[in-house]
Amino acid sequence: MLRRFTMLPFAAFVDCLRLAADEGDRSRQLRCHWVFMTSAGQDAISSCGAAVTPCTAFRDPAEFDYIVVIGGVQDERDRVDTTTQAYLRQAADAQVPLVGLCTGVFALIQAGLMSGRRCCVSWYHHGDLTRRFPDIEPVADRLFIDDGHLLTCAGGIASADLAAHLVERHLGKAWAMKSLHIMLIDEARRGAHPQPQPVVFGKIEDRLVRRAITLLEQHLGEAIAMDVLAERVGTSRRNLERRFRETLGVGPQKFARDLRLRYGLWLLHYTGKSITEIGERCGFADTAHFSRHFRSTFGVTPSEMRKRASEPGGDRVDPFFLHVEGHPAL
Repeated sequence: MLRRFTMLPFAAFVDCLRLAADEGDRSRQLRCHWVFMTSAGQDAISSCGAAVTPCTAFRDPAEFDYIVVIGGVQDERDRVDTTTQAYLRQAADAQVPLVGLCTGVFALIQAGLMSGRRCCVSWYHHGDLTRRFPDIEPVADRLFIDDGHLLTCAGGIASADLAAHLVERHLGKAWAMKSLHIMLIDEARRGAHPQPQPVVFGKIEDRLVRRAITLLEQHLGEAIAMDVLAERVGTSRRNLERRFRETLGVGPQKFARDLRLRYGLWLLHYTGKSITEIGERCGFADTAHFSRHFRSTFGVTPSEMRKRASEPGGDRVDPFFLHVEGHPAL
């Protein structure tokens, strides 16, 4: 566990192992075994302030079937943990598979282990990774990637999916499903399952526009008033509209609506929610309002789109990314 590691990926991953390790919920390490390590055996302090103890100092990597790196809050001013980097390189030399959860992938990159490889990263950290490591290929449209000796995961609850993937590999599907069902998770999602979040891809030079888009991405379930959005990013509505049109060719209101419609498209493809529920979840006042804008954008109604997506070989509009280079999707 790295400094200020994120608690949910840690808990989701280790609890899936814990529940597969024993009958019922008795937590004995019978079928799965694990230890918690930090560079010098110090307590591991999470980003929320909770501590994991006791931890052991790094042990011989050859003792383990996998070494899992739980990343934490990213602060480029933090001192580089050279001890951890050296340990990860030692593990790679010993051909022990390495698992990077959440921003744990940043540590694998800094250790020089991801050259020429793709890595899974959360949509939320995609921009940070591409800015800091332009030579690395980040993937933000799936939950995890299993490349043999290097496994990377977007984090969050997807860490349970990756743990279930490994439990199924070594113990069988029944044990993986047992863990997930106790965790109130219906079924394991495969690595290729998309992250439930539309992402705006493309380099946006204007910092104010970037900040506004980040806010819009984080509030897909509501229609934010443009005056409120402008206030949140510290400018006037008029200036915000001008900067959006100069950068993206459309105003912020249309951009925000298109982003919420893309989210609705994702929900149509990958959930069983009703069209009424999807419209509400995407911040539209009623089903008619959602359906009207959806048809105007994609050329078909939501019900027609859902039917088309369910047909074998049916055409799909890409629900994941709203590209901005040249603004073709806008």
